Amino acid sequence: MRSVVITGVSTGIGWASAKLLLDRGFRVFGSVRKAADAERLRSEFGANFTPLLFDVTDEAAIRVAAGAVRTALNGETLAGLVNNAGIAVAGPALELAIDEFRRQFDVNVMGPIMATQAFAPLLGADPSLRGPKGRIVMVSSVAGKSGNPLSSPYSASKHAIEGLSESLRRELMLFGIDVVIVAPGAVKTPIWDKAEELDVSRYGNSPYYPVLKNIRAFVAQLAQGGLPAERIAEVIATALTGDKPKTRYQITPDPMRHLIITMLPKRVGDRIIAKRLGLIPAK
Repeated sequence: MRSVVITGVSTGIGWASAKLLLDRGFRVFGSVRKAADAERLRSEFGANFTPLLFDVTDEAAIRVAAGAVRTALNGETLAGLVNNAGIAVAGPALELAIDEFRRQFDVNVMGPIMATQAFAPLLGADPSLRGPKGRIVMVSSVAGKSGNPLSSPYSASKHAIEGLSESLRRELMLFGIDVVIVAPGAVKTPIWDKAEELDVSRYGNSPYYPVLKNIRAFVAQLAQGGLPAERIAEVIATALTGDKPKTRYQITPDPMRHLIITMLPKRVGDRIIAKRLGLIPAK
Protein backbone atom coordinates (compact mmCIF):
# COMPACT_ATOMS: atom_id res chain seq x y z
CA MET A 1 0.00 0.00 0.00
CA ARG A 2 1.40 3.41 -1.01
CA SER A 3 1.60 6.01 1.74
CA VAL A 4 1.45 9.79 1.61
CA VAL A 5 1.84 12.63 4.12
CA ILE A 6 -0.42 15.68 3.72
CA THR A 7 -0.08 18.77 5.90
CA GLY A 8 -3.20 20.64 6.99
CA VAL A 9 -5.97 18.06 6.49
CA SER A 10 -8.63 19.35 8.90
CA THR A 11 -10.51 21.24 6.16
CA GLY A 12 -10.39 22.41 2.56
CA ILE A 13 -7.88 21.15 0.02
CA GLY A 14 -6.06 18.99 2.58
CA TRP A 15 -9.27 17.24 3.68
CA ALA A 16 -10.40 16.68 0.09
CA SER A 17 -6.98 15.34 -0.92
CA ALA A 18 -6.86 12.93 2.01
CA LYS A 19 -10.37 11.65 1.17
CA LEU A 20 -9.59 11.15 -2.51
CA LEU A 21 -6.29 9.35 -1.93
CA LEU A 22 -7.82 7.11 0.72
CA ASP A 23 -10.57 6.22 -1.74
CA ARG A 24 -7.86 5.30 -4.25
CA GLY A 25 -6.16 2.89 -1.88
CA PHE A 26 -3.49 5.05 -0.26
CA ARG A 27 -2.60 5.12 3.38
CA VAL A 28 -2.68 8.77 4.45
CA PHE A 29 -0.80 10.45 7.28
CA GLY A 30 -2.36 13.88 7.77
CA SER A 31 -1.27 16.74 9.99
CA VAL A 32 -3.68 18.62 12.24
CA ARG A 33 -3.07 21.11 15.06
CA LYS A 34 -5.88 20.03 17.39
CA ALA A 35 -6.47 16.68 19.07
CA ALA A 36 -10.22 17.10 18.49
CA ASP A 37 -9.62 17.29 14.72
CA ALA A 38 -7.45 14.19 14.90
CA GLU A 39 -10.26 12.21 16.52
CA ARG A 40 -12.88 13.57 14.12
CA LEU A 41 -10.80 12.60 11.09
CA ARG A 42 -10.11 9.12 12.45
CA SER A 43 -13.86 8.62 12.52
CA GLU A 44 -14.46 10.19 9.11
CA PHE A 45 -11.60 8.53 7.23
CA GLY A 46 -11.21 5.10 8.81
CA ALA A 47 -8.32 2.74 9.51
CA ASN A 48 -6.01 3.79 6.66
CA PHE A 49 -5.80 7.35 7.98
CA THR A 50 -3.30 8.27 10.68
CA PRO A 51 -3.40 11.78 12.16
CA LEU A 52 -0.12 13.55 12.88
CA LEU A 53 -0.45 16.17 15.59
CA PHE A 54 1.79 19.12 14.80
CA ASP A 55 1.85 22.75 13.78
CA VAL A 56 3.95 23.34 10.67
CA THR A 57 5.86 26.07 12.53
CA ASP A 58 7.07 23.56 15.16
CA GLU A 59 10.21 21.89 13.83
CA ALA A 60 10.62 19.53 16.79
CA ALA A 61 7.03 18.28 16.47
CA ILE A 62 7.47 17.77 12.72
CA ARG A 63 10.60 15.68 13.37
CA VAL A 64 8.72 13.55 15.91
CA ALA A 65 5.94 12.99 13.36
CA ALA A 66 8.47 12.00 10.69
CA GLY A 67 9.90 9.45 13.12
CA ALA A 68 6.44 8.00 13.70
CA VAL A 69 5.85 7.72 9.95
CA ARG A 70 9.24 6.02 9.48
CA THR A 71 8.29 3.44 12.09
CA ALA A 72 4.91 2.82 10.43
CA LEU A 73 6.52 2.42 7.01
CA ASN A 74 8.74 -0.36 8.38
CA GLY A 75 11.64 0.16 5.99
CA GLU A 76 9.62 1.22 2.93
CA THR A 77 9.61 4.57 1.18
CA LEU A 78 6.92 7.23 1.36
CA ALA A 79 5.11 7.77 -1.96
CA GLY A 80 4.45 11.46 -1.45
CA LEU A 81 4.54 14.59 0.68
CA VAL A 82 1.87 17.23 0.02
CA ASN A 83 2.84 20.57 1.54
CA ASN A 84 -0.64 22.03 1.77
CA ALA A 85 -1.02 23.77 5.16
CA GLY A 86 -1.23 27.53 4.84
CA ILE A 87 -2.81 30.79 5.95
CA ALA A 88 -3.64 34.09 4.25
CA VAL A 89 -2.67 37.39 5.89
CA ALA A 90 -4.25 40.52 4.41
CA GLY A 91 -3.70 44.24 4.84
CA PRO A 92 -1.71 47.16 3.43
CA ALA A 93 2.01 46.41 3.35
CA LEU A 94 2.88 49.85 4.74
CA GLU A 95 0.75 49.33 7.85
CA LEU A 96 0.85 45.62 8.67
CA ALA A 97 2.84 44.66 11.75
CA ILE A 98 6.10 42.90 10.98
CA ASP A 99 4.94 40.03 13.20
CA GLU A 100 2.05 39.45 10.79
CA PHE A 101 4.43 39.20 7.85
CA ARG A 102 6.64 36.87 9.89
CA ARG A 103 3.69 34.64 10.82
CA GLN A 104 2.71 34.40 7.14
CA PHE A 105 6.20 33.26 6.16
CA ASP A 106 6.59 30.95 9.15
CA VAL A 107 3.49 28.99 8.10
CA ASN A 108 3.57 29.22 4.31
CA VAL A 109 7.31 29.05 3.65
CA MET A 110 9.26 27.80 6.65
CA GLY A 111 6.58 25.16 7.28
CA PRO A 112 7.07 23.47 3.88
CA ILE A 113 10.84 23.76 4.23
CA MET A 114 10.84 22.05 7.62
CA ALA A 115 8.39 19.37 6.48
CA THR A 116 10.46 18.71 3.36
CA GLN A 117 13.67 18.37 5.37
CA ALA A 118 11.99 16.01 7.83
CA PHE A 119 10.23 13.75 5.32
CA ALA A 120 12.66 13.79 2.37
CA PRO A 121 14.68 10.84 3.74
CA LEU A 122 11.47 8.77 3.69
CA LEU A 123 10.79 9.80 0.10
CA GLY A 124 14.04 8.17 -0.96
CA ALA A 125 16.88 10.45 0.12
CA ASP A 126 17.71 7.67 2.61
CA PRO A 127 19.10 4.86 0.39
CA SER A 128 18.47 2.22 3.04
CA LEU A 129 14.70 2.29 2.42
CA ARG A 130 12.95 -0.09 0.03
CA GLY A 131 10.61 0.95 -2.75
CA PRO A 132 10.18 3.60 -5.45
CA LYS A 133 11.15 7.20 -4.87
CA GLY A 134 8.37 9.54 -3.75
CA ARG A 135 7.24 12.96 -4.92
CA ILE A 136 6.70 16.30 -3.24
CA VAL A 137 3.64 18.37 -4.16
CA MET A 138 3.83 22.04 -3.22
CA VAL A 139 0.45 23.76 -3.00
CA SER A 140 1.10 27.26 -4.31
CA SER A 141 -1.43 29.68 -5.83
CA VAL A 142 -1.99 31.83 -8.88
CA ALA A 143 -0.78 34.52 -6.46
CA GLY A 144 2.61 32.84 -6.74
CA LYS A 145 2.95 34.40 -10.19
CA SER A 146 0.83 37.53 -9.78
CA GLY A 147 0.84 39.68 -6.67
CA ASN A 148 -2.48 41.15 -5.55
CA PRO A 149 -2.85 44.44 -3.64
CA LEU A 150 -3.55 44.27 0.09
CA SER A 151 -2.47 40.63 0.25
CA SER A 152 1.26 41.14 -0.18
CA PRO A 153 2.25 38.73 2.65
CA TYR A 154 0.28 35.89 1.04
CA SER A 155 1.45 36.69 -2.49
CA ALA A 156 5.06 37.00 -1.35
CA SER A 157 4.88 33.67 0.48
CA LYS A 158 3.55 31.93 -2.62
CA HIS A 159 6.20 33.56 -4.82
CA ALA A 160 8.72 32.11 -2.37
CA ILE A 161 7.14 28.65 -2.71
CA GLU A 162 7.47 28.87 -6.50
CA GLY A 163 11.20 29.66 -6.28
CA LEU A 164 11.78 27.10 -3.55
CA SER A 165 10.08 24.40 -5.61
CA GLU A 166 12.07 25.23 -8.73
CA SER A 167 15.35 24.92 -6.84
CA LEU A 168 14.27 21.81 -4.94
CA ARG A 169 13.13 20.04 -8.11
CA ARG A 170 16.64 20.35 -9.49
CA GLU A 171 18.45 19.61 -6.24
CA LEU A 172 16.43 16.47 -5.53
CA MET A 173 17.21 14.97 -8.93
CA LEU A 174 20.24 13.60 -7.05
CA PHE A 175 17.86 11.25 -5.22
CA GLY A 176 15.24 10.75 -7.95
CA ILE A 177 12.62 12.71 -5.96
CA ASP A 178 10.37 14.92 -8.09
CA VAL A 179 8.79 18.22 -7.00
CA VAL A 180 5.52 19.39 -8.56
CA ILE A 181 3.67 22.68 -7.99
CA VAL A 182 -0.13 22.82 -7.86
CA ALA A 183 -1.32 26.43 -8.13
CA PRO A 184 -5.07 26.99 -7.71
CA GLY A 185 -7.01 30.16 -8.28
CA ALA A 186 -9.98 30.93 -6.05
CA VAL A 187 -11.08 27.84 -4.12
CA LYS A 188 -14.06 27.38 -1.82
CA THR A 189 -12.08 26.78 1.38
CA PRO A 190 -12.14 28.20 4.95
CA ILE A 191 -8.88 30.11 4.29
CA TRP A 192 -10.93 32.71 2.38
CA ASP A 193 -13.71 32.71 4.95
CA LYS A 194 -11.11 33.98 7.39
CA ALA A 195 -9.95 36.65 4.95
CA GLU A 196 -13.57 37.69 4.46
CA GLU A 197 -13.87 38.16 8.23
CA LEU A 198 -10.92 40.57 8.27
CA ASP A 199 -11.53 43.29 10.85
CA VAL A 200 -10.92 46.48 8.87
CA SER A 201 -11.95 48.78 11.72
CA ARG A 202 -8.35 49.04 12.93
CA TYR A 203 -7.57 50.78 9.62
CA GLY A 204 -10.30 53.38 10.16
CA ASN A 205 -7.81 56.23 9.93
CA SER A 206 -5.87 54.73 7.03
CA PRO A 207 -6.12 55.97 3.43
CA TYR A 208 -6.58 52.28 2.58
CA TYR A 209 -9.78 51.94 4.64
CA PRO A 210 -12.26 52.29 1.72
CA VAL A 211 -10.15 49.91 -0.39
CA LEU A 212 -10.08 47.29 2.36
CA LYS A 213 -13.87 47.30 2.47
CA ASN A 214 -13.95 46.83 -1.30
CA ILE A 215 -11.44 43.99 -1.25
CA ARG A 216 -13.33 42.16 1.49
CA ALA A 217 -16.39 42.11 -0.77
CA PHE A 218 -14.21 41.11 -3.73
CA VAL A 219 -12.79 38.16 -1.79
CA ALA A 220 -16.30 37.04 -0.88
CA GLN A 221 -17.26 37.16 -4.55
CA LEU A 222 -14.21 35.12 -5.55
CA ALA A 223 -14.95 32.52 -2.89
CA GLN A 224 -18.53 32.11 -4.10
CA GLY A 225 -17.33 31.41 -7.65
CA GLY A 226 -14.31 29.41 -6.56
CA LEU A 227 -13.40 25.86 -7.46
CA PRO A 228 -14.45 23.04 -5.15
CA ALA A 229 -11.57 21.68 -3.08
CA GLU A 230 -12.25 18.26 -4.62
CA ARG A 231 -11.14 19.59 -8.02
CA ILE A 232 -7.78 20.61 -6.59
CA ALA A 233 -7.50 17.23 -4.88
CA GLU A 234 -7.82 15.53 -8.27
CA VAL A 235 -4.92 17.57 -9.62
CA ILE A 236 -2.82 16.79 -6.54
CA ALA A 237 -3.51 13.09 -7.12
CA THR A 238 -2.37 13.47 -10.73
CA ALA A 239 0.79 15.24 -9.61
CA LEU A 240 1.52 12.38 -7.20
CA THR A 241 0.72 9.45 -9.47
CA GLY A 242 0.95 10.54 -13.13
CA ASP A 243 3.57 8.83 -15.28
CA LYS A 244 4.93 12.11 -16.62
CA PRO A 245 3.72 14.93 -14.36
CA LYS A 246 4.08 18.55 -15.35
CA THR A 247 6.36 20.71 -13.22
CA ARG A 248 3.42 23.04 -12.49
CA TYR A 249 -0.36 22.71 -12.65
CA GLN A 250 -2.44 25.88 -12.58
CA ILE A 251 -6.20 25.57 -12.07
CA THR A 252 -8.54 28.58 -12.14
CA PRO A 253 -12.35 28.90 -12.17
CA ASP A 254 -12.24 31.01 -15.35
CA PRO A 255 -9.07 30.07 -17.30
CA MET A 256 -9.78 32.38 -20.24
CA ARG A 257 -10.32 35.44 -18.04
CA HIS A 258 -7.15 34.64 -16.12
CA LEU A 259 -5.23 34.20 -19.37
CA ILE A 260 -6.41 37.57 -20.68
CA ILE A 261 -5.33 39.32 -17.46
CA THR A 262 -1.91 37.64 -17.43
CA MET A 263 -1.31 38.39 -21.13
CA LEU A 264 -1.99 42.10 -20.72
CA PRO A 265 0.97 44.44 -20.21
CA LYS A 266 1.64 44.73 -16.48
CA ARG A 267 0.79 48.44 -16.34
CA VAL A 268 -2.58 47.81 -17.98
CA GLY A 269 -3.32 45.01 -15.51
CA ASP A 270 -2.29 47.30 -12.65
CA ARG A 271 -4.80 49.94 -13.70
CA ILE A 272 -7.66 47.46 -14.16
CA ILE A 273 -7.13 46.02 -10.68
CA ALA A 274 -6.57 49.44 -9.08
CA LYS A 275 -9.78 50.86 -10.58
CA ARG A 276 -11.82 47.84 -9.53
CA LEU A 277 -10.66 48.11 -5.93
CA GLY A 278 -10.76 51.90 -5.71
CA LEU A 279 -7.01 52.46 -5.48
CA ILE A 280 -7.30 54.99 -8.31
CA PRO A 281 -10.39 56.77 -9.72
CA ALA A 282 -12.54 54.65 -12.02
CA LYS A 283 -12.45 57.32 -14.73
